[in-house]
Amino acid sequence: DLDNAVIVDVEPSVPIRTAETLAARRMIDRVQARFSIKPGKLVGDTGYGSAEMLGWLVEDRNIAPHIPVWDKSERNDGTFSRSDFDYDRLADRYTCPAGNSLLTSRRNFSKPRATNVSKDGLIRYRASKRDCDACALKARCCPTQPARKVLRSVHEAARDVARDIRKTDAYMTSFIQRRKVEMLFAHLKRYIGLLMMRLRRPKGASEQFHLAATAQNLRKLARLAPTPVPT
Repeated sequence: DLDNAVIVDVEPSVPIRTAETLAARRMIDRVQARFSIKPGKLVGDTGYGSAEMLGWLVEDRNIAPHIPVWDKSERNDGTFSRSDFDYDRLADRYTCPAGNSLLTSRRNFSKPRATNVSKDGLIRYRASKRDCDACALKARCCPTQPARKVLRSVHEAARDVARDIRKTDAYMTSFIQRRKVEMLFAHLKRYIGLLMMRLRRPKGASEQFHLAATAQNLRKLARLAPTPVPT
């Protein structure tokens, strides 16, 4: 909870990005099922900014992602990045800086493909080798490849939503509020005494964290309780 830093759910996970995002999904659905509480926004670090997580938040749960996008499309070798290519949503194609089109396919198949999405959730747009061979910008675009290829996630629309939110003042407010939540981990060590795991296996870790979160919430709620007016 960003306003008061009250813990509403706990689920320990292994320190792997996919496991952490899965735990976040479970807690969001569990809190909604138990308490009928659905967050309007989710604030987190880049570890929660994967395409699958952002797609789940925006497309499936209608939750605003105040999360940095996990993006590795920018290049540092002097060649064009994906952001230098313009995407046409209606035509479903990219246009390179030289004005040539990048398409998902250039042949008419007798049996149309069911989908252009690969197993990794990416759509591949390729330029024509003929266009790239005659292009004056080939040295800055694809110097080691016969033709340029651009990858686009199937959840790219959700990633664009997260990028637009990051440009707003509301995102900066969420970034400041996130510090109050991250501070709870330091309080667990300093005030609750959770310096090490004393119970084994995931079940033991879950029990220990639930007890620690309960003690932390009692401290927080005692401060939030109104002081009775003396009679």
